This record gives sequence, C-alpha cells and structure tokens, in this order.
Amino acid sequence: MSVSLQTLWTNLLLRYSPARIAFFGTNTIQLTCFWFASAVYISLPYLFPAFSARHKLQKQEKQPTPAEIQHCFRVVFRNQVLSSALQLSIIGLDMLTGRPPTHRFDPILPSLTEVVRDVILCILIREVMAYYLHRLVHHPSIYQTIHKPHHSFSPPIALAAQYSTFREHVLLGIIPIATPPVIIKSHVVTFWLFLAMQLFETATMHSGYDFWAGFAKRHDLHHEKFNVCFGPTGLMDWIYNTEWKNRADIKADL
Repeated sequence: MSVSLQTLWTNLLLRYSPARIAFFGTNTIQLTCFWFASAVYISLPYLFPAFSARHKLQKQEKQPTPAEIQHCFRVVFRNQVLSSALQLSIIGLDMLTGRPPTHRFDPILPSLTEVVRDVILCILIREVMAYYLHRLVHHPSIYQTIHKPHHSFSPPIALAAQYSTFREHVLLGIIPIATPPVIIKSHVVTFWLFLAMQLFETATMHSGYDFWAGFAKRHDLHHEKFNVCFGPTGLMDWIYNTEWKNRADIKADL
C-alpha cells in the first residue's frame, strides 16, 4: 500500500520537533543536490573520459588538477561545516527567544498551486538579490579580499560553486537562497524544493559541461570574461545589458 506525502509529513511532525526537521532536512538536501551532483560531474572525466571531453566547454589543458580539486573539496567542506553551525545557532536562538520557526510548519502540506507560485516568486527574488550582490563583490575595493578566490577556478568545476571565503559563501551562497522563502513566508517543504533546485542549478552552472541545453555556458563565460553574466537566470543581465551578446563567438573564445 502506498503512503501519501501528507501521511509522511504528518508522521514526521508527530515524531520530531520543527527545529530537528529543519536542520536535518536542509542538510540532507545539501548533501544530495549539491555534494552528490558535484561528485557526479567531477567523476565524469575519470569514469567516461571520451564522453566528458566531448561535452566540456573548455579545453582539457585548462581543467584543474587533482590536487586543486582536493583543495577545493577541503574549502567547500569547511564552508559546509560553518554554514551548518550557523543554521544551528539561528535555530537555537529562535528556541531561546521563543520566536516561531523561520518557515511555516503547517500540518497540511501546501497545494501544488501554492508551491509553484512560491517557487517562482523565490526564483525572481533570488535573481534580483544574487545579481546585485554578485556585482557588489566584483567592485575593485572588495574583489581581491572577498570574491577573487572563487574566480581562481577558471574554468569552474561543480564543487567550486561553493569554493569561496566564508564571508562570500554567506553573502552569495546563503542569503540569496535563504531569504526569499522567509520573505514570502513559505512552507518549509516549499523551501526545501526551492533549495534543491538552486543547489542543483549552481552545481550544474559551475560544472563546465554543455548539458541541459548549455545551461552552464553563461557562468562559464562569467569565469572567462569577469564582467558579464552576473545573474543566475539572465533576467537581470538582460535588464542591465551585461549579458554576453556574441553567442556565435562562444566556442571560438573558449
């Protein structure tokens, strides 16, 4: 007999506190949608070298070495530990002060209409926040100390999506994703869906492959050109005319 999502959610609420559900649910999504996705992308050159070479956006001689990938892993793991500690601190502060959870924990799951609406709104809010914050860290006065380490991976690899100083990780990796669901007061399950989409997106965006209709091409160009393609979707780049125009020249430039 199949068990409905509503039944699973009801049982989860009966067995665990919202704080525990929020912490373990969020970190499980981080593990599967970012770490696992990154591992798949990074393993392709070793498991399927011909397939990988055929789909890589930049030449093999430009790719990071195994030692650089190991260093990237250590930095990203550090950011993961620190961000989990930050989440625990916020949850603990909420419990001490009696504040309600950051997201809704309604016993009834949100409708499909509500989920779609909230995810679209979150994507739009994140696009605006991420664009302005990304352009901010490219300002010469702070680029060297905050954002330059991230650009040391050119071309990028999936795991390097979270390769950064912890300050930048909070500024660009946490705030633009965590804030939109809080603003619109979404259900925690909607937040998890949005988070899963964004984590898979950022891993794919940095993967350096032409999969998903060349989705990674825009951010690959950002790591090459530095002054184009700041936003996740391209909407704000279109508004501010920072989208890379010469699409026909992309392959030649890479």
